[in-house]
Amino acid sequence: MSYDMIALLMFSTMMLMLMTGQRVFGAIGFVGAAAALLLWGVGGVDVPFASAMKLMKWYPLLTLPMFIFMGYVLSESKIADDLYKMFHVWMGPVQGGLAIGTIGLMVLISAMNGLSVAGMAIGATIALPELLRRGYDKIMVTGVIQAGSSLGILVPPSVVLVLYAMIARQPVGQLWLAGVLPGLMMATMFVIYIYVRCRIQPELGPVLPEDERNVPIIEKLRLLRAGLLPLVIFATMMIPFVKGWTSLVESSAIGAMAAFAAAVLKGRMTKLVFETSVRNTLAISCMFMWIILAALGFGAVFDGLGAVKAIESLFTDQLHLGPWTILILMQLSFIVMGTFLDDTAMLVIVAPLYVPLVGALGFDLIWYGVLYTITTQIAYMTPPFGYNLFLMRAMAPPEIGLRDIYRSIVPFVGVMALALALVMIFPEIALWLPNYVYGK
Repeated sequence: MSYDMIALLMFSTMMLMLMTGQRVFGAIGFVGAAAALLLWGVGGVDVPFASAMKLMKWYPLLTLPMFIFMGYVLSESKIADDLYKMFHVWMGPVQGGLAIGTIGLMVLISAMNGLSVAGMAIGATIALPELLRRGYDKIMVTGVIQAGSSLGILVPPSVVLVLYAMIARQPVGQLWLAGVLPGLMMATMFVIYIYVRCRIQPELGPVLPEDERNVPIIEKLRLLRAGLLPLVIFATMMIPFVKGWTSLVESSAIGAMAAFAAAVLKGRMTKLVFETSVRNTLAISCMFMWIILAALGFGAVFDGLGAVKAIESLFTDQLHLGPWTILILMQLSFIVMGTFLDDTAMLVIVAPLYVPLVGALGFDLIWYGVLYTITTQIAYMTPPFGYNLFLMRAMAPPEIGLRDIYRSIVPFVGVMALALALVMIFPEIALWLPNYVYGK
């Protein structure tokens, strides 16, 4: 059997196992280890062992538990609730102001946690009931929360970009900085859409009643101070890193300690909050480590088979496709896979194929990391099985049905597709900040 056929058999076997409901790391790791043993005998044992050693020696991986712990502390201690109270008071007089404030809330939650699930949970439990109670259109606000929570995997400290950095062997710091401007651009586009839509159809996002808007200026300033605390924590963590005073791991430790200290000083660090945060951090961190380990082993076998060169030859020599056509086809495949896989599974399945191919085609791998992440955001919200769609269905109140959830994402997916096109056409949107900071 040729190496090309072996690679195809590995990929199809892995996809079949995933479709049967097997855990992602189990399916990927099993196929990689079994192929290594069948191809190279007892010597194939070195493949998973070498992958484990590579994982243990990858120092930036320590950032994962630090950032996840920081996000859970801020979420479980209800410090994130103060953010919404601040937006409620300051943005209430604006048409659609609470929906715009919810996008702002999601951006700050993203800067605290790095995962979309946290933003979805906070948005669905805090923002959604308040928006519905104040007469906001249920379809629009459902889309607002889903779109806003998806920013968690693009705005630093994005856990997804950490995983991409590990697999693509790219600097995490540059990838994070590359996600800043596209993330803020997308959030701004969401805000513009909400504002314009609510100006055209005021009934979708009514202003707050006057009695709720008449808050003393002292109370407004108090809420502003409390609401901006997470932003101060983020600045405390990121500024030393951007200035070069601390390493990535040191900055993540500063962020975790700052969040912990803030919860203690506000009297919210109870035994339950601490235990829940630690348990969730351990569970999420272990899950990611198993997935990375499986991906490294699978990718090592794929590299040994020369599968990447075979695919590059198929696209360029046999099908005569141009680099941009191949790139667009890869992005479309992510959207298709996103209908039944989460972002991590998609990355570890196709990264061994796509990342070397992107480099061989002459594209910047930092820029491609941002493209992958935006495409994953779109895939998260694409029917019939988008990840965010079912998270929202599980958390939404009974009056919001699956049909409403599907309808709610249509305009926001359009905005995200426009943002993706802009980043593809103008790579400097992603690359300007890392190039500026790192002096390229």
